[in-house]
Amino acid sequence: MLELHGFEDQLLAGTIVTVKLALAALAVGLTLGLLGASAKLSRFRVARAIASGYTGLIRGLPELLTVLIIYFGATTVLMAIASQFGYDEYIEIGPFAAGVTALGLTFGAYATEVFRGAIQSIPAGQREAGLALGMSKLRIFFRITLPQVWRLALPGLGNLFLVLLKDTALVSVIGLDDIMRKASVAVNYTKEPFTFYLAAAFIYLLLTIVTMIGLHYLEKRANRGVARA
Repeated sequence: MLELHGFEDQLLAGTIVTVKLALAALAVGLTLGLLGASAKLSRFRVARAIASGYTGLIRGLPELLTVLIIYFGATTVLMAIASQFGYDEYIEIGPFAAGVTALGLTFGAYATEVFRGAIQSIPAGQREAGLALGMSKLRIFFRITLPQVWRLALPGLGNLFLVLLKDTALVSVIGLDDIMRKASVAVNYTKEPFTFYLAAAFIYLLLTIVTMIGLHYLEKRANRGVARA
């Protein structure tokens, strides 16, 4: 049994922050992934170029560097924009907002390819049948394409979320009070690094197990009624 010297509440608080960060970044990433995949499959060259540039840039940068660039760079950009409107006060981007943005951008870049592959695997005849029935392209997307995309993309998205969950630890470098930062504070106070980093490892493993159970449930639900070969 690990002796946590009264830091249990702090580690719990850090766990809550980590879960909130991961879920918020997931929401941003899923949105960007769908938009990116739609843009890459668009007939418009500009949209395809923007999506390819986004995925190529983000996937080419280490996640930690993306976090740092967003945290320090967003403040500079926003202040430059605000100064054009006569606002000279200092604008600070909080670590949580920077973390959500950076991790969401990273998740979205990888999710773009997952969604693109899922969309391309759906037979074109289904969309043509929808058009023949008089359905609009938007209705075809939400009634025919999206439900199948969700089922096909879910395993890949699940793996990406597990990576995202671990990448939340990177945001501790910019001061977010997540699991890793709370563990580091406890280490500095007690001088027992093994104890608290091991406790952090157990927490991450527990979150991973819970996530995998949830993903298994979602996959079973998404595949109900689907004929297996």
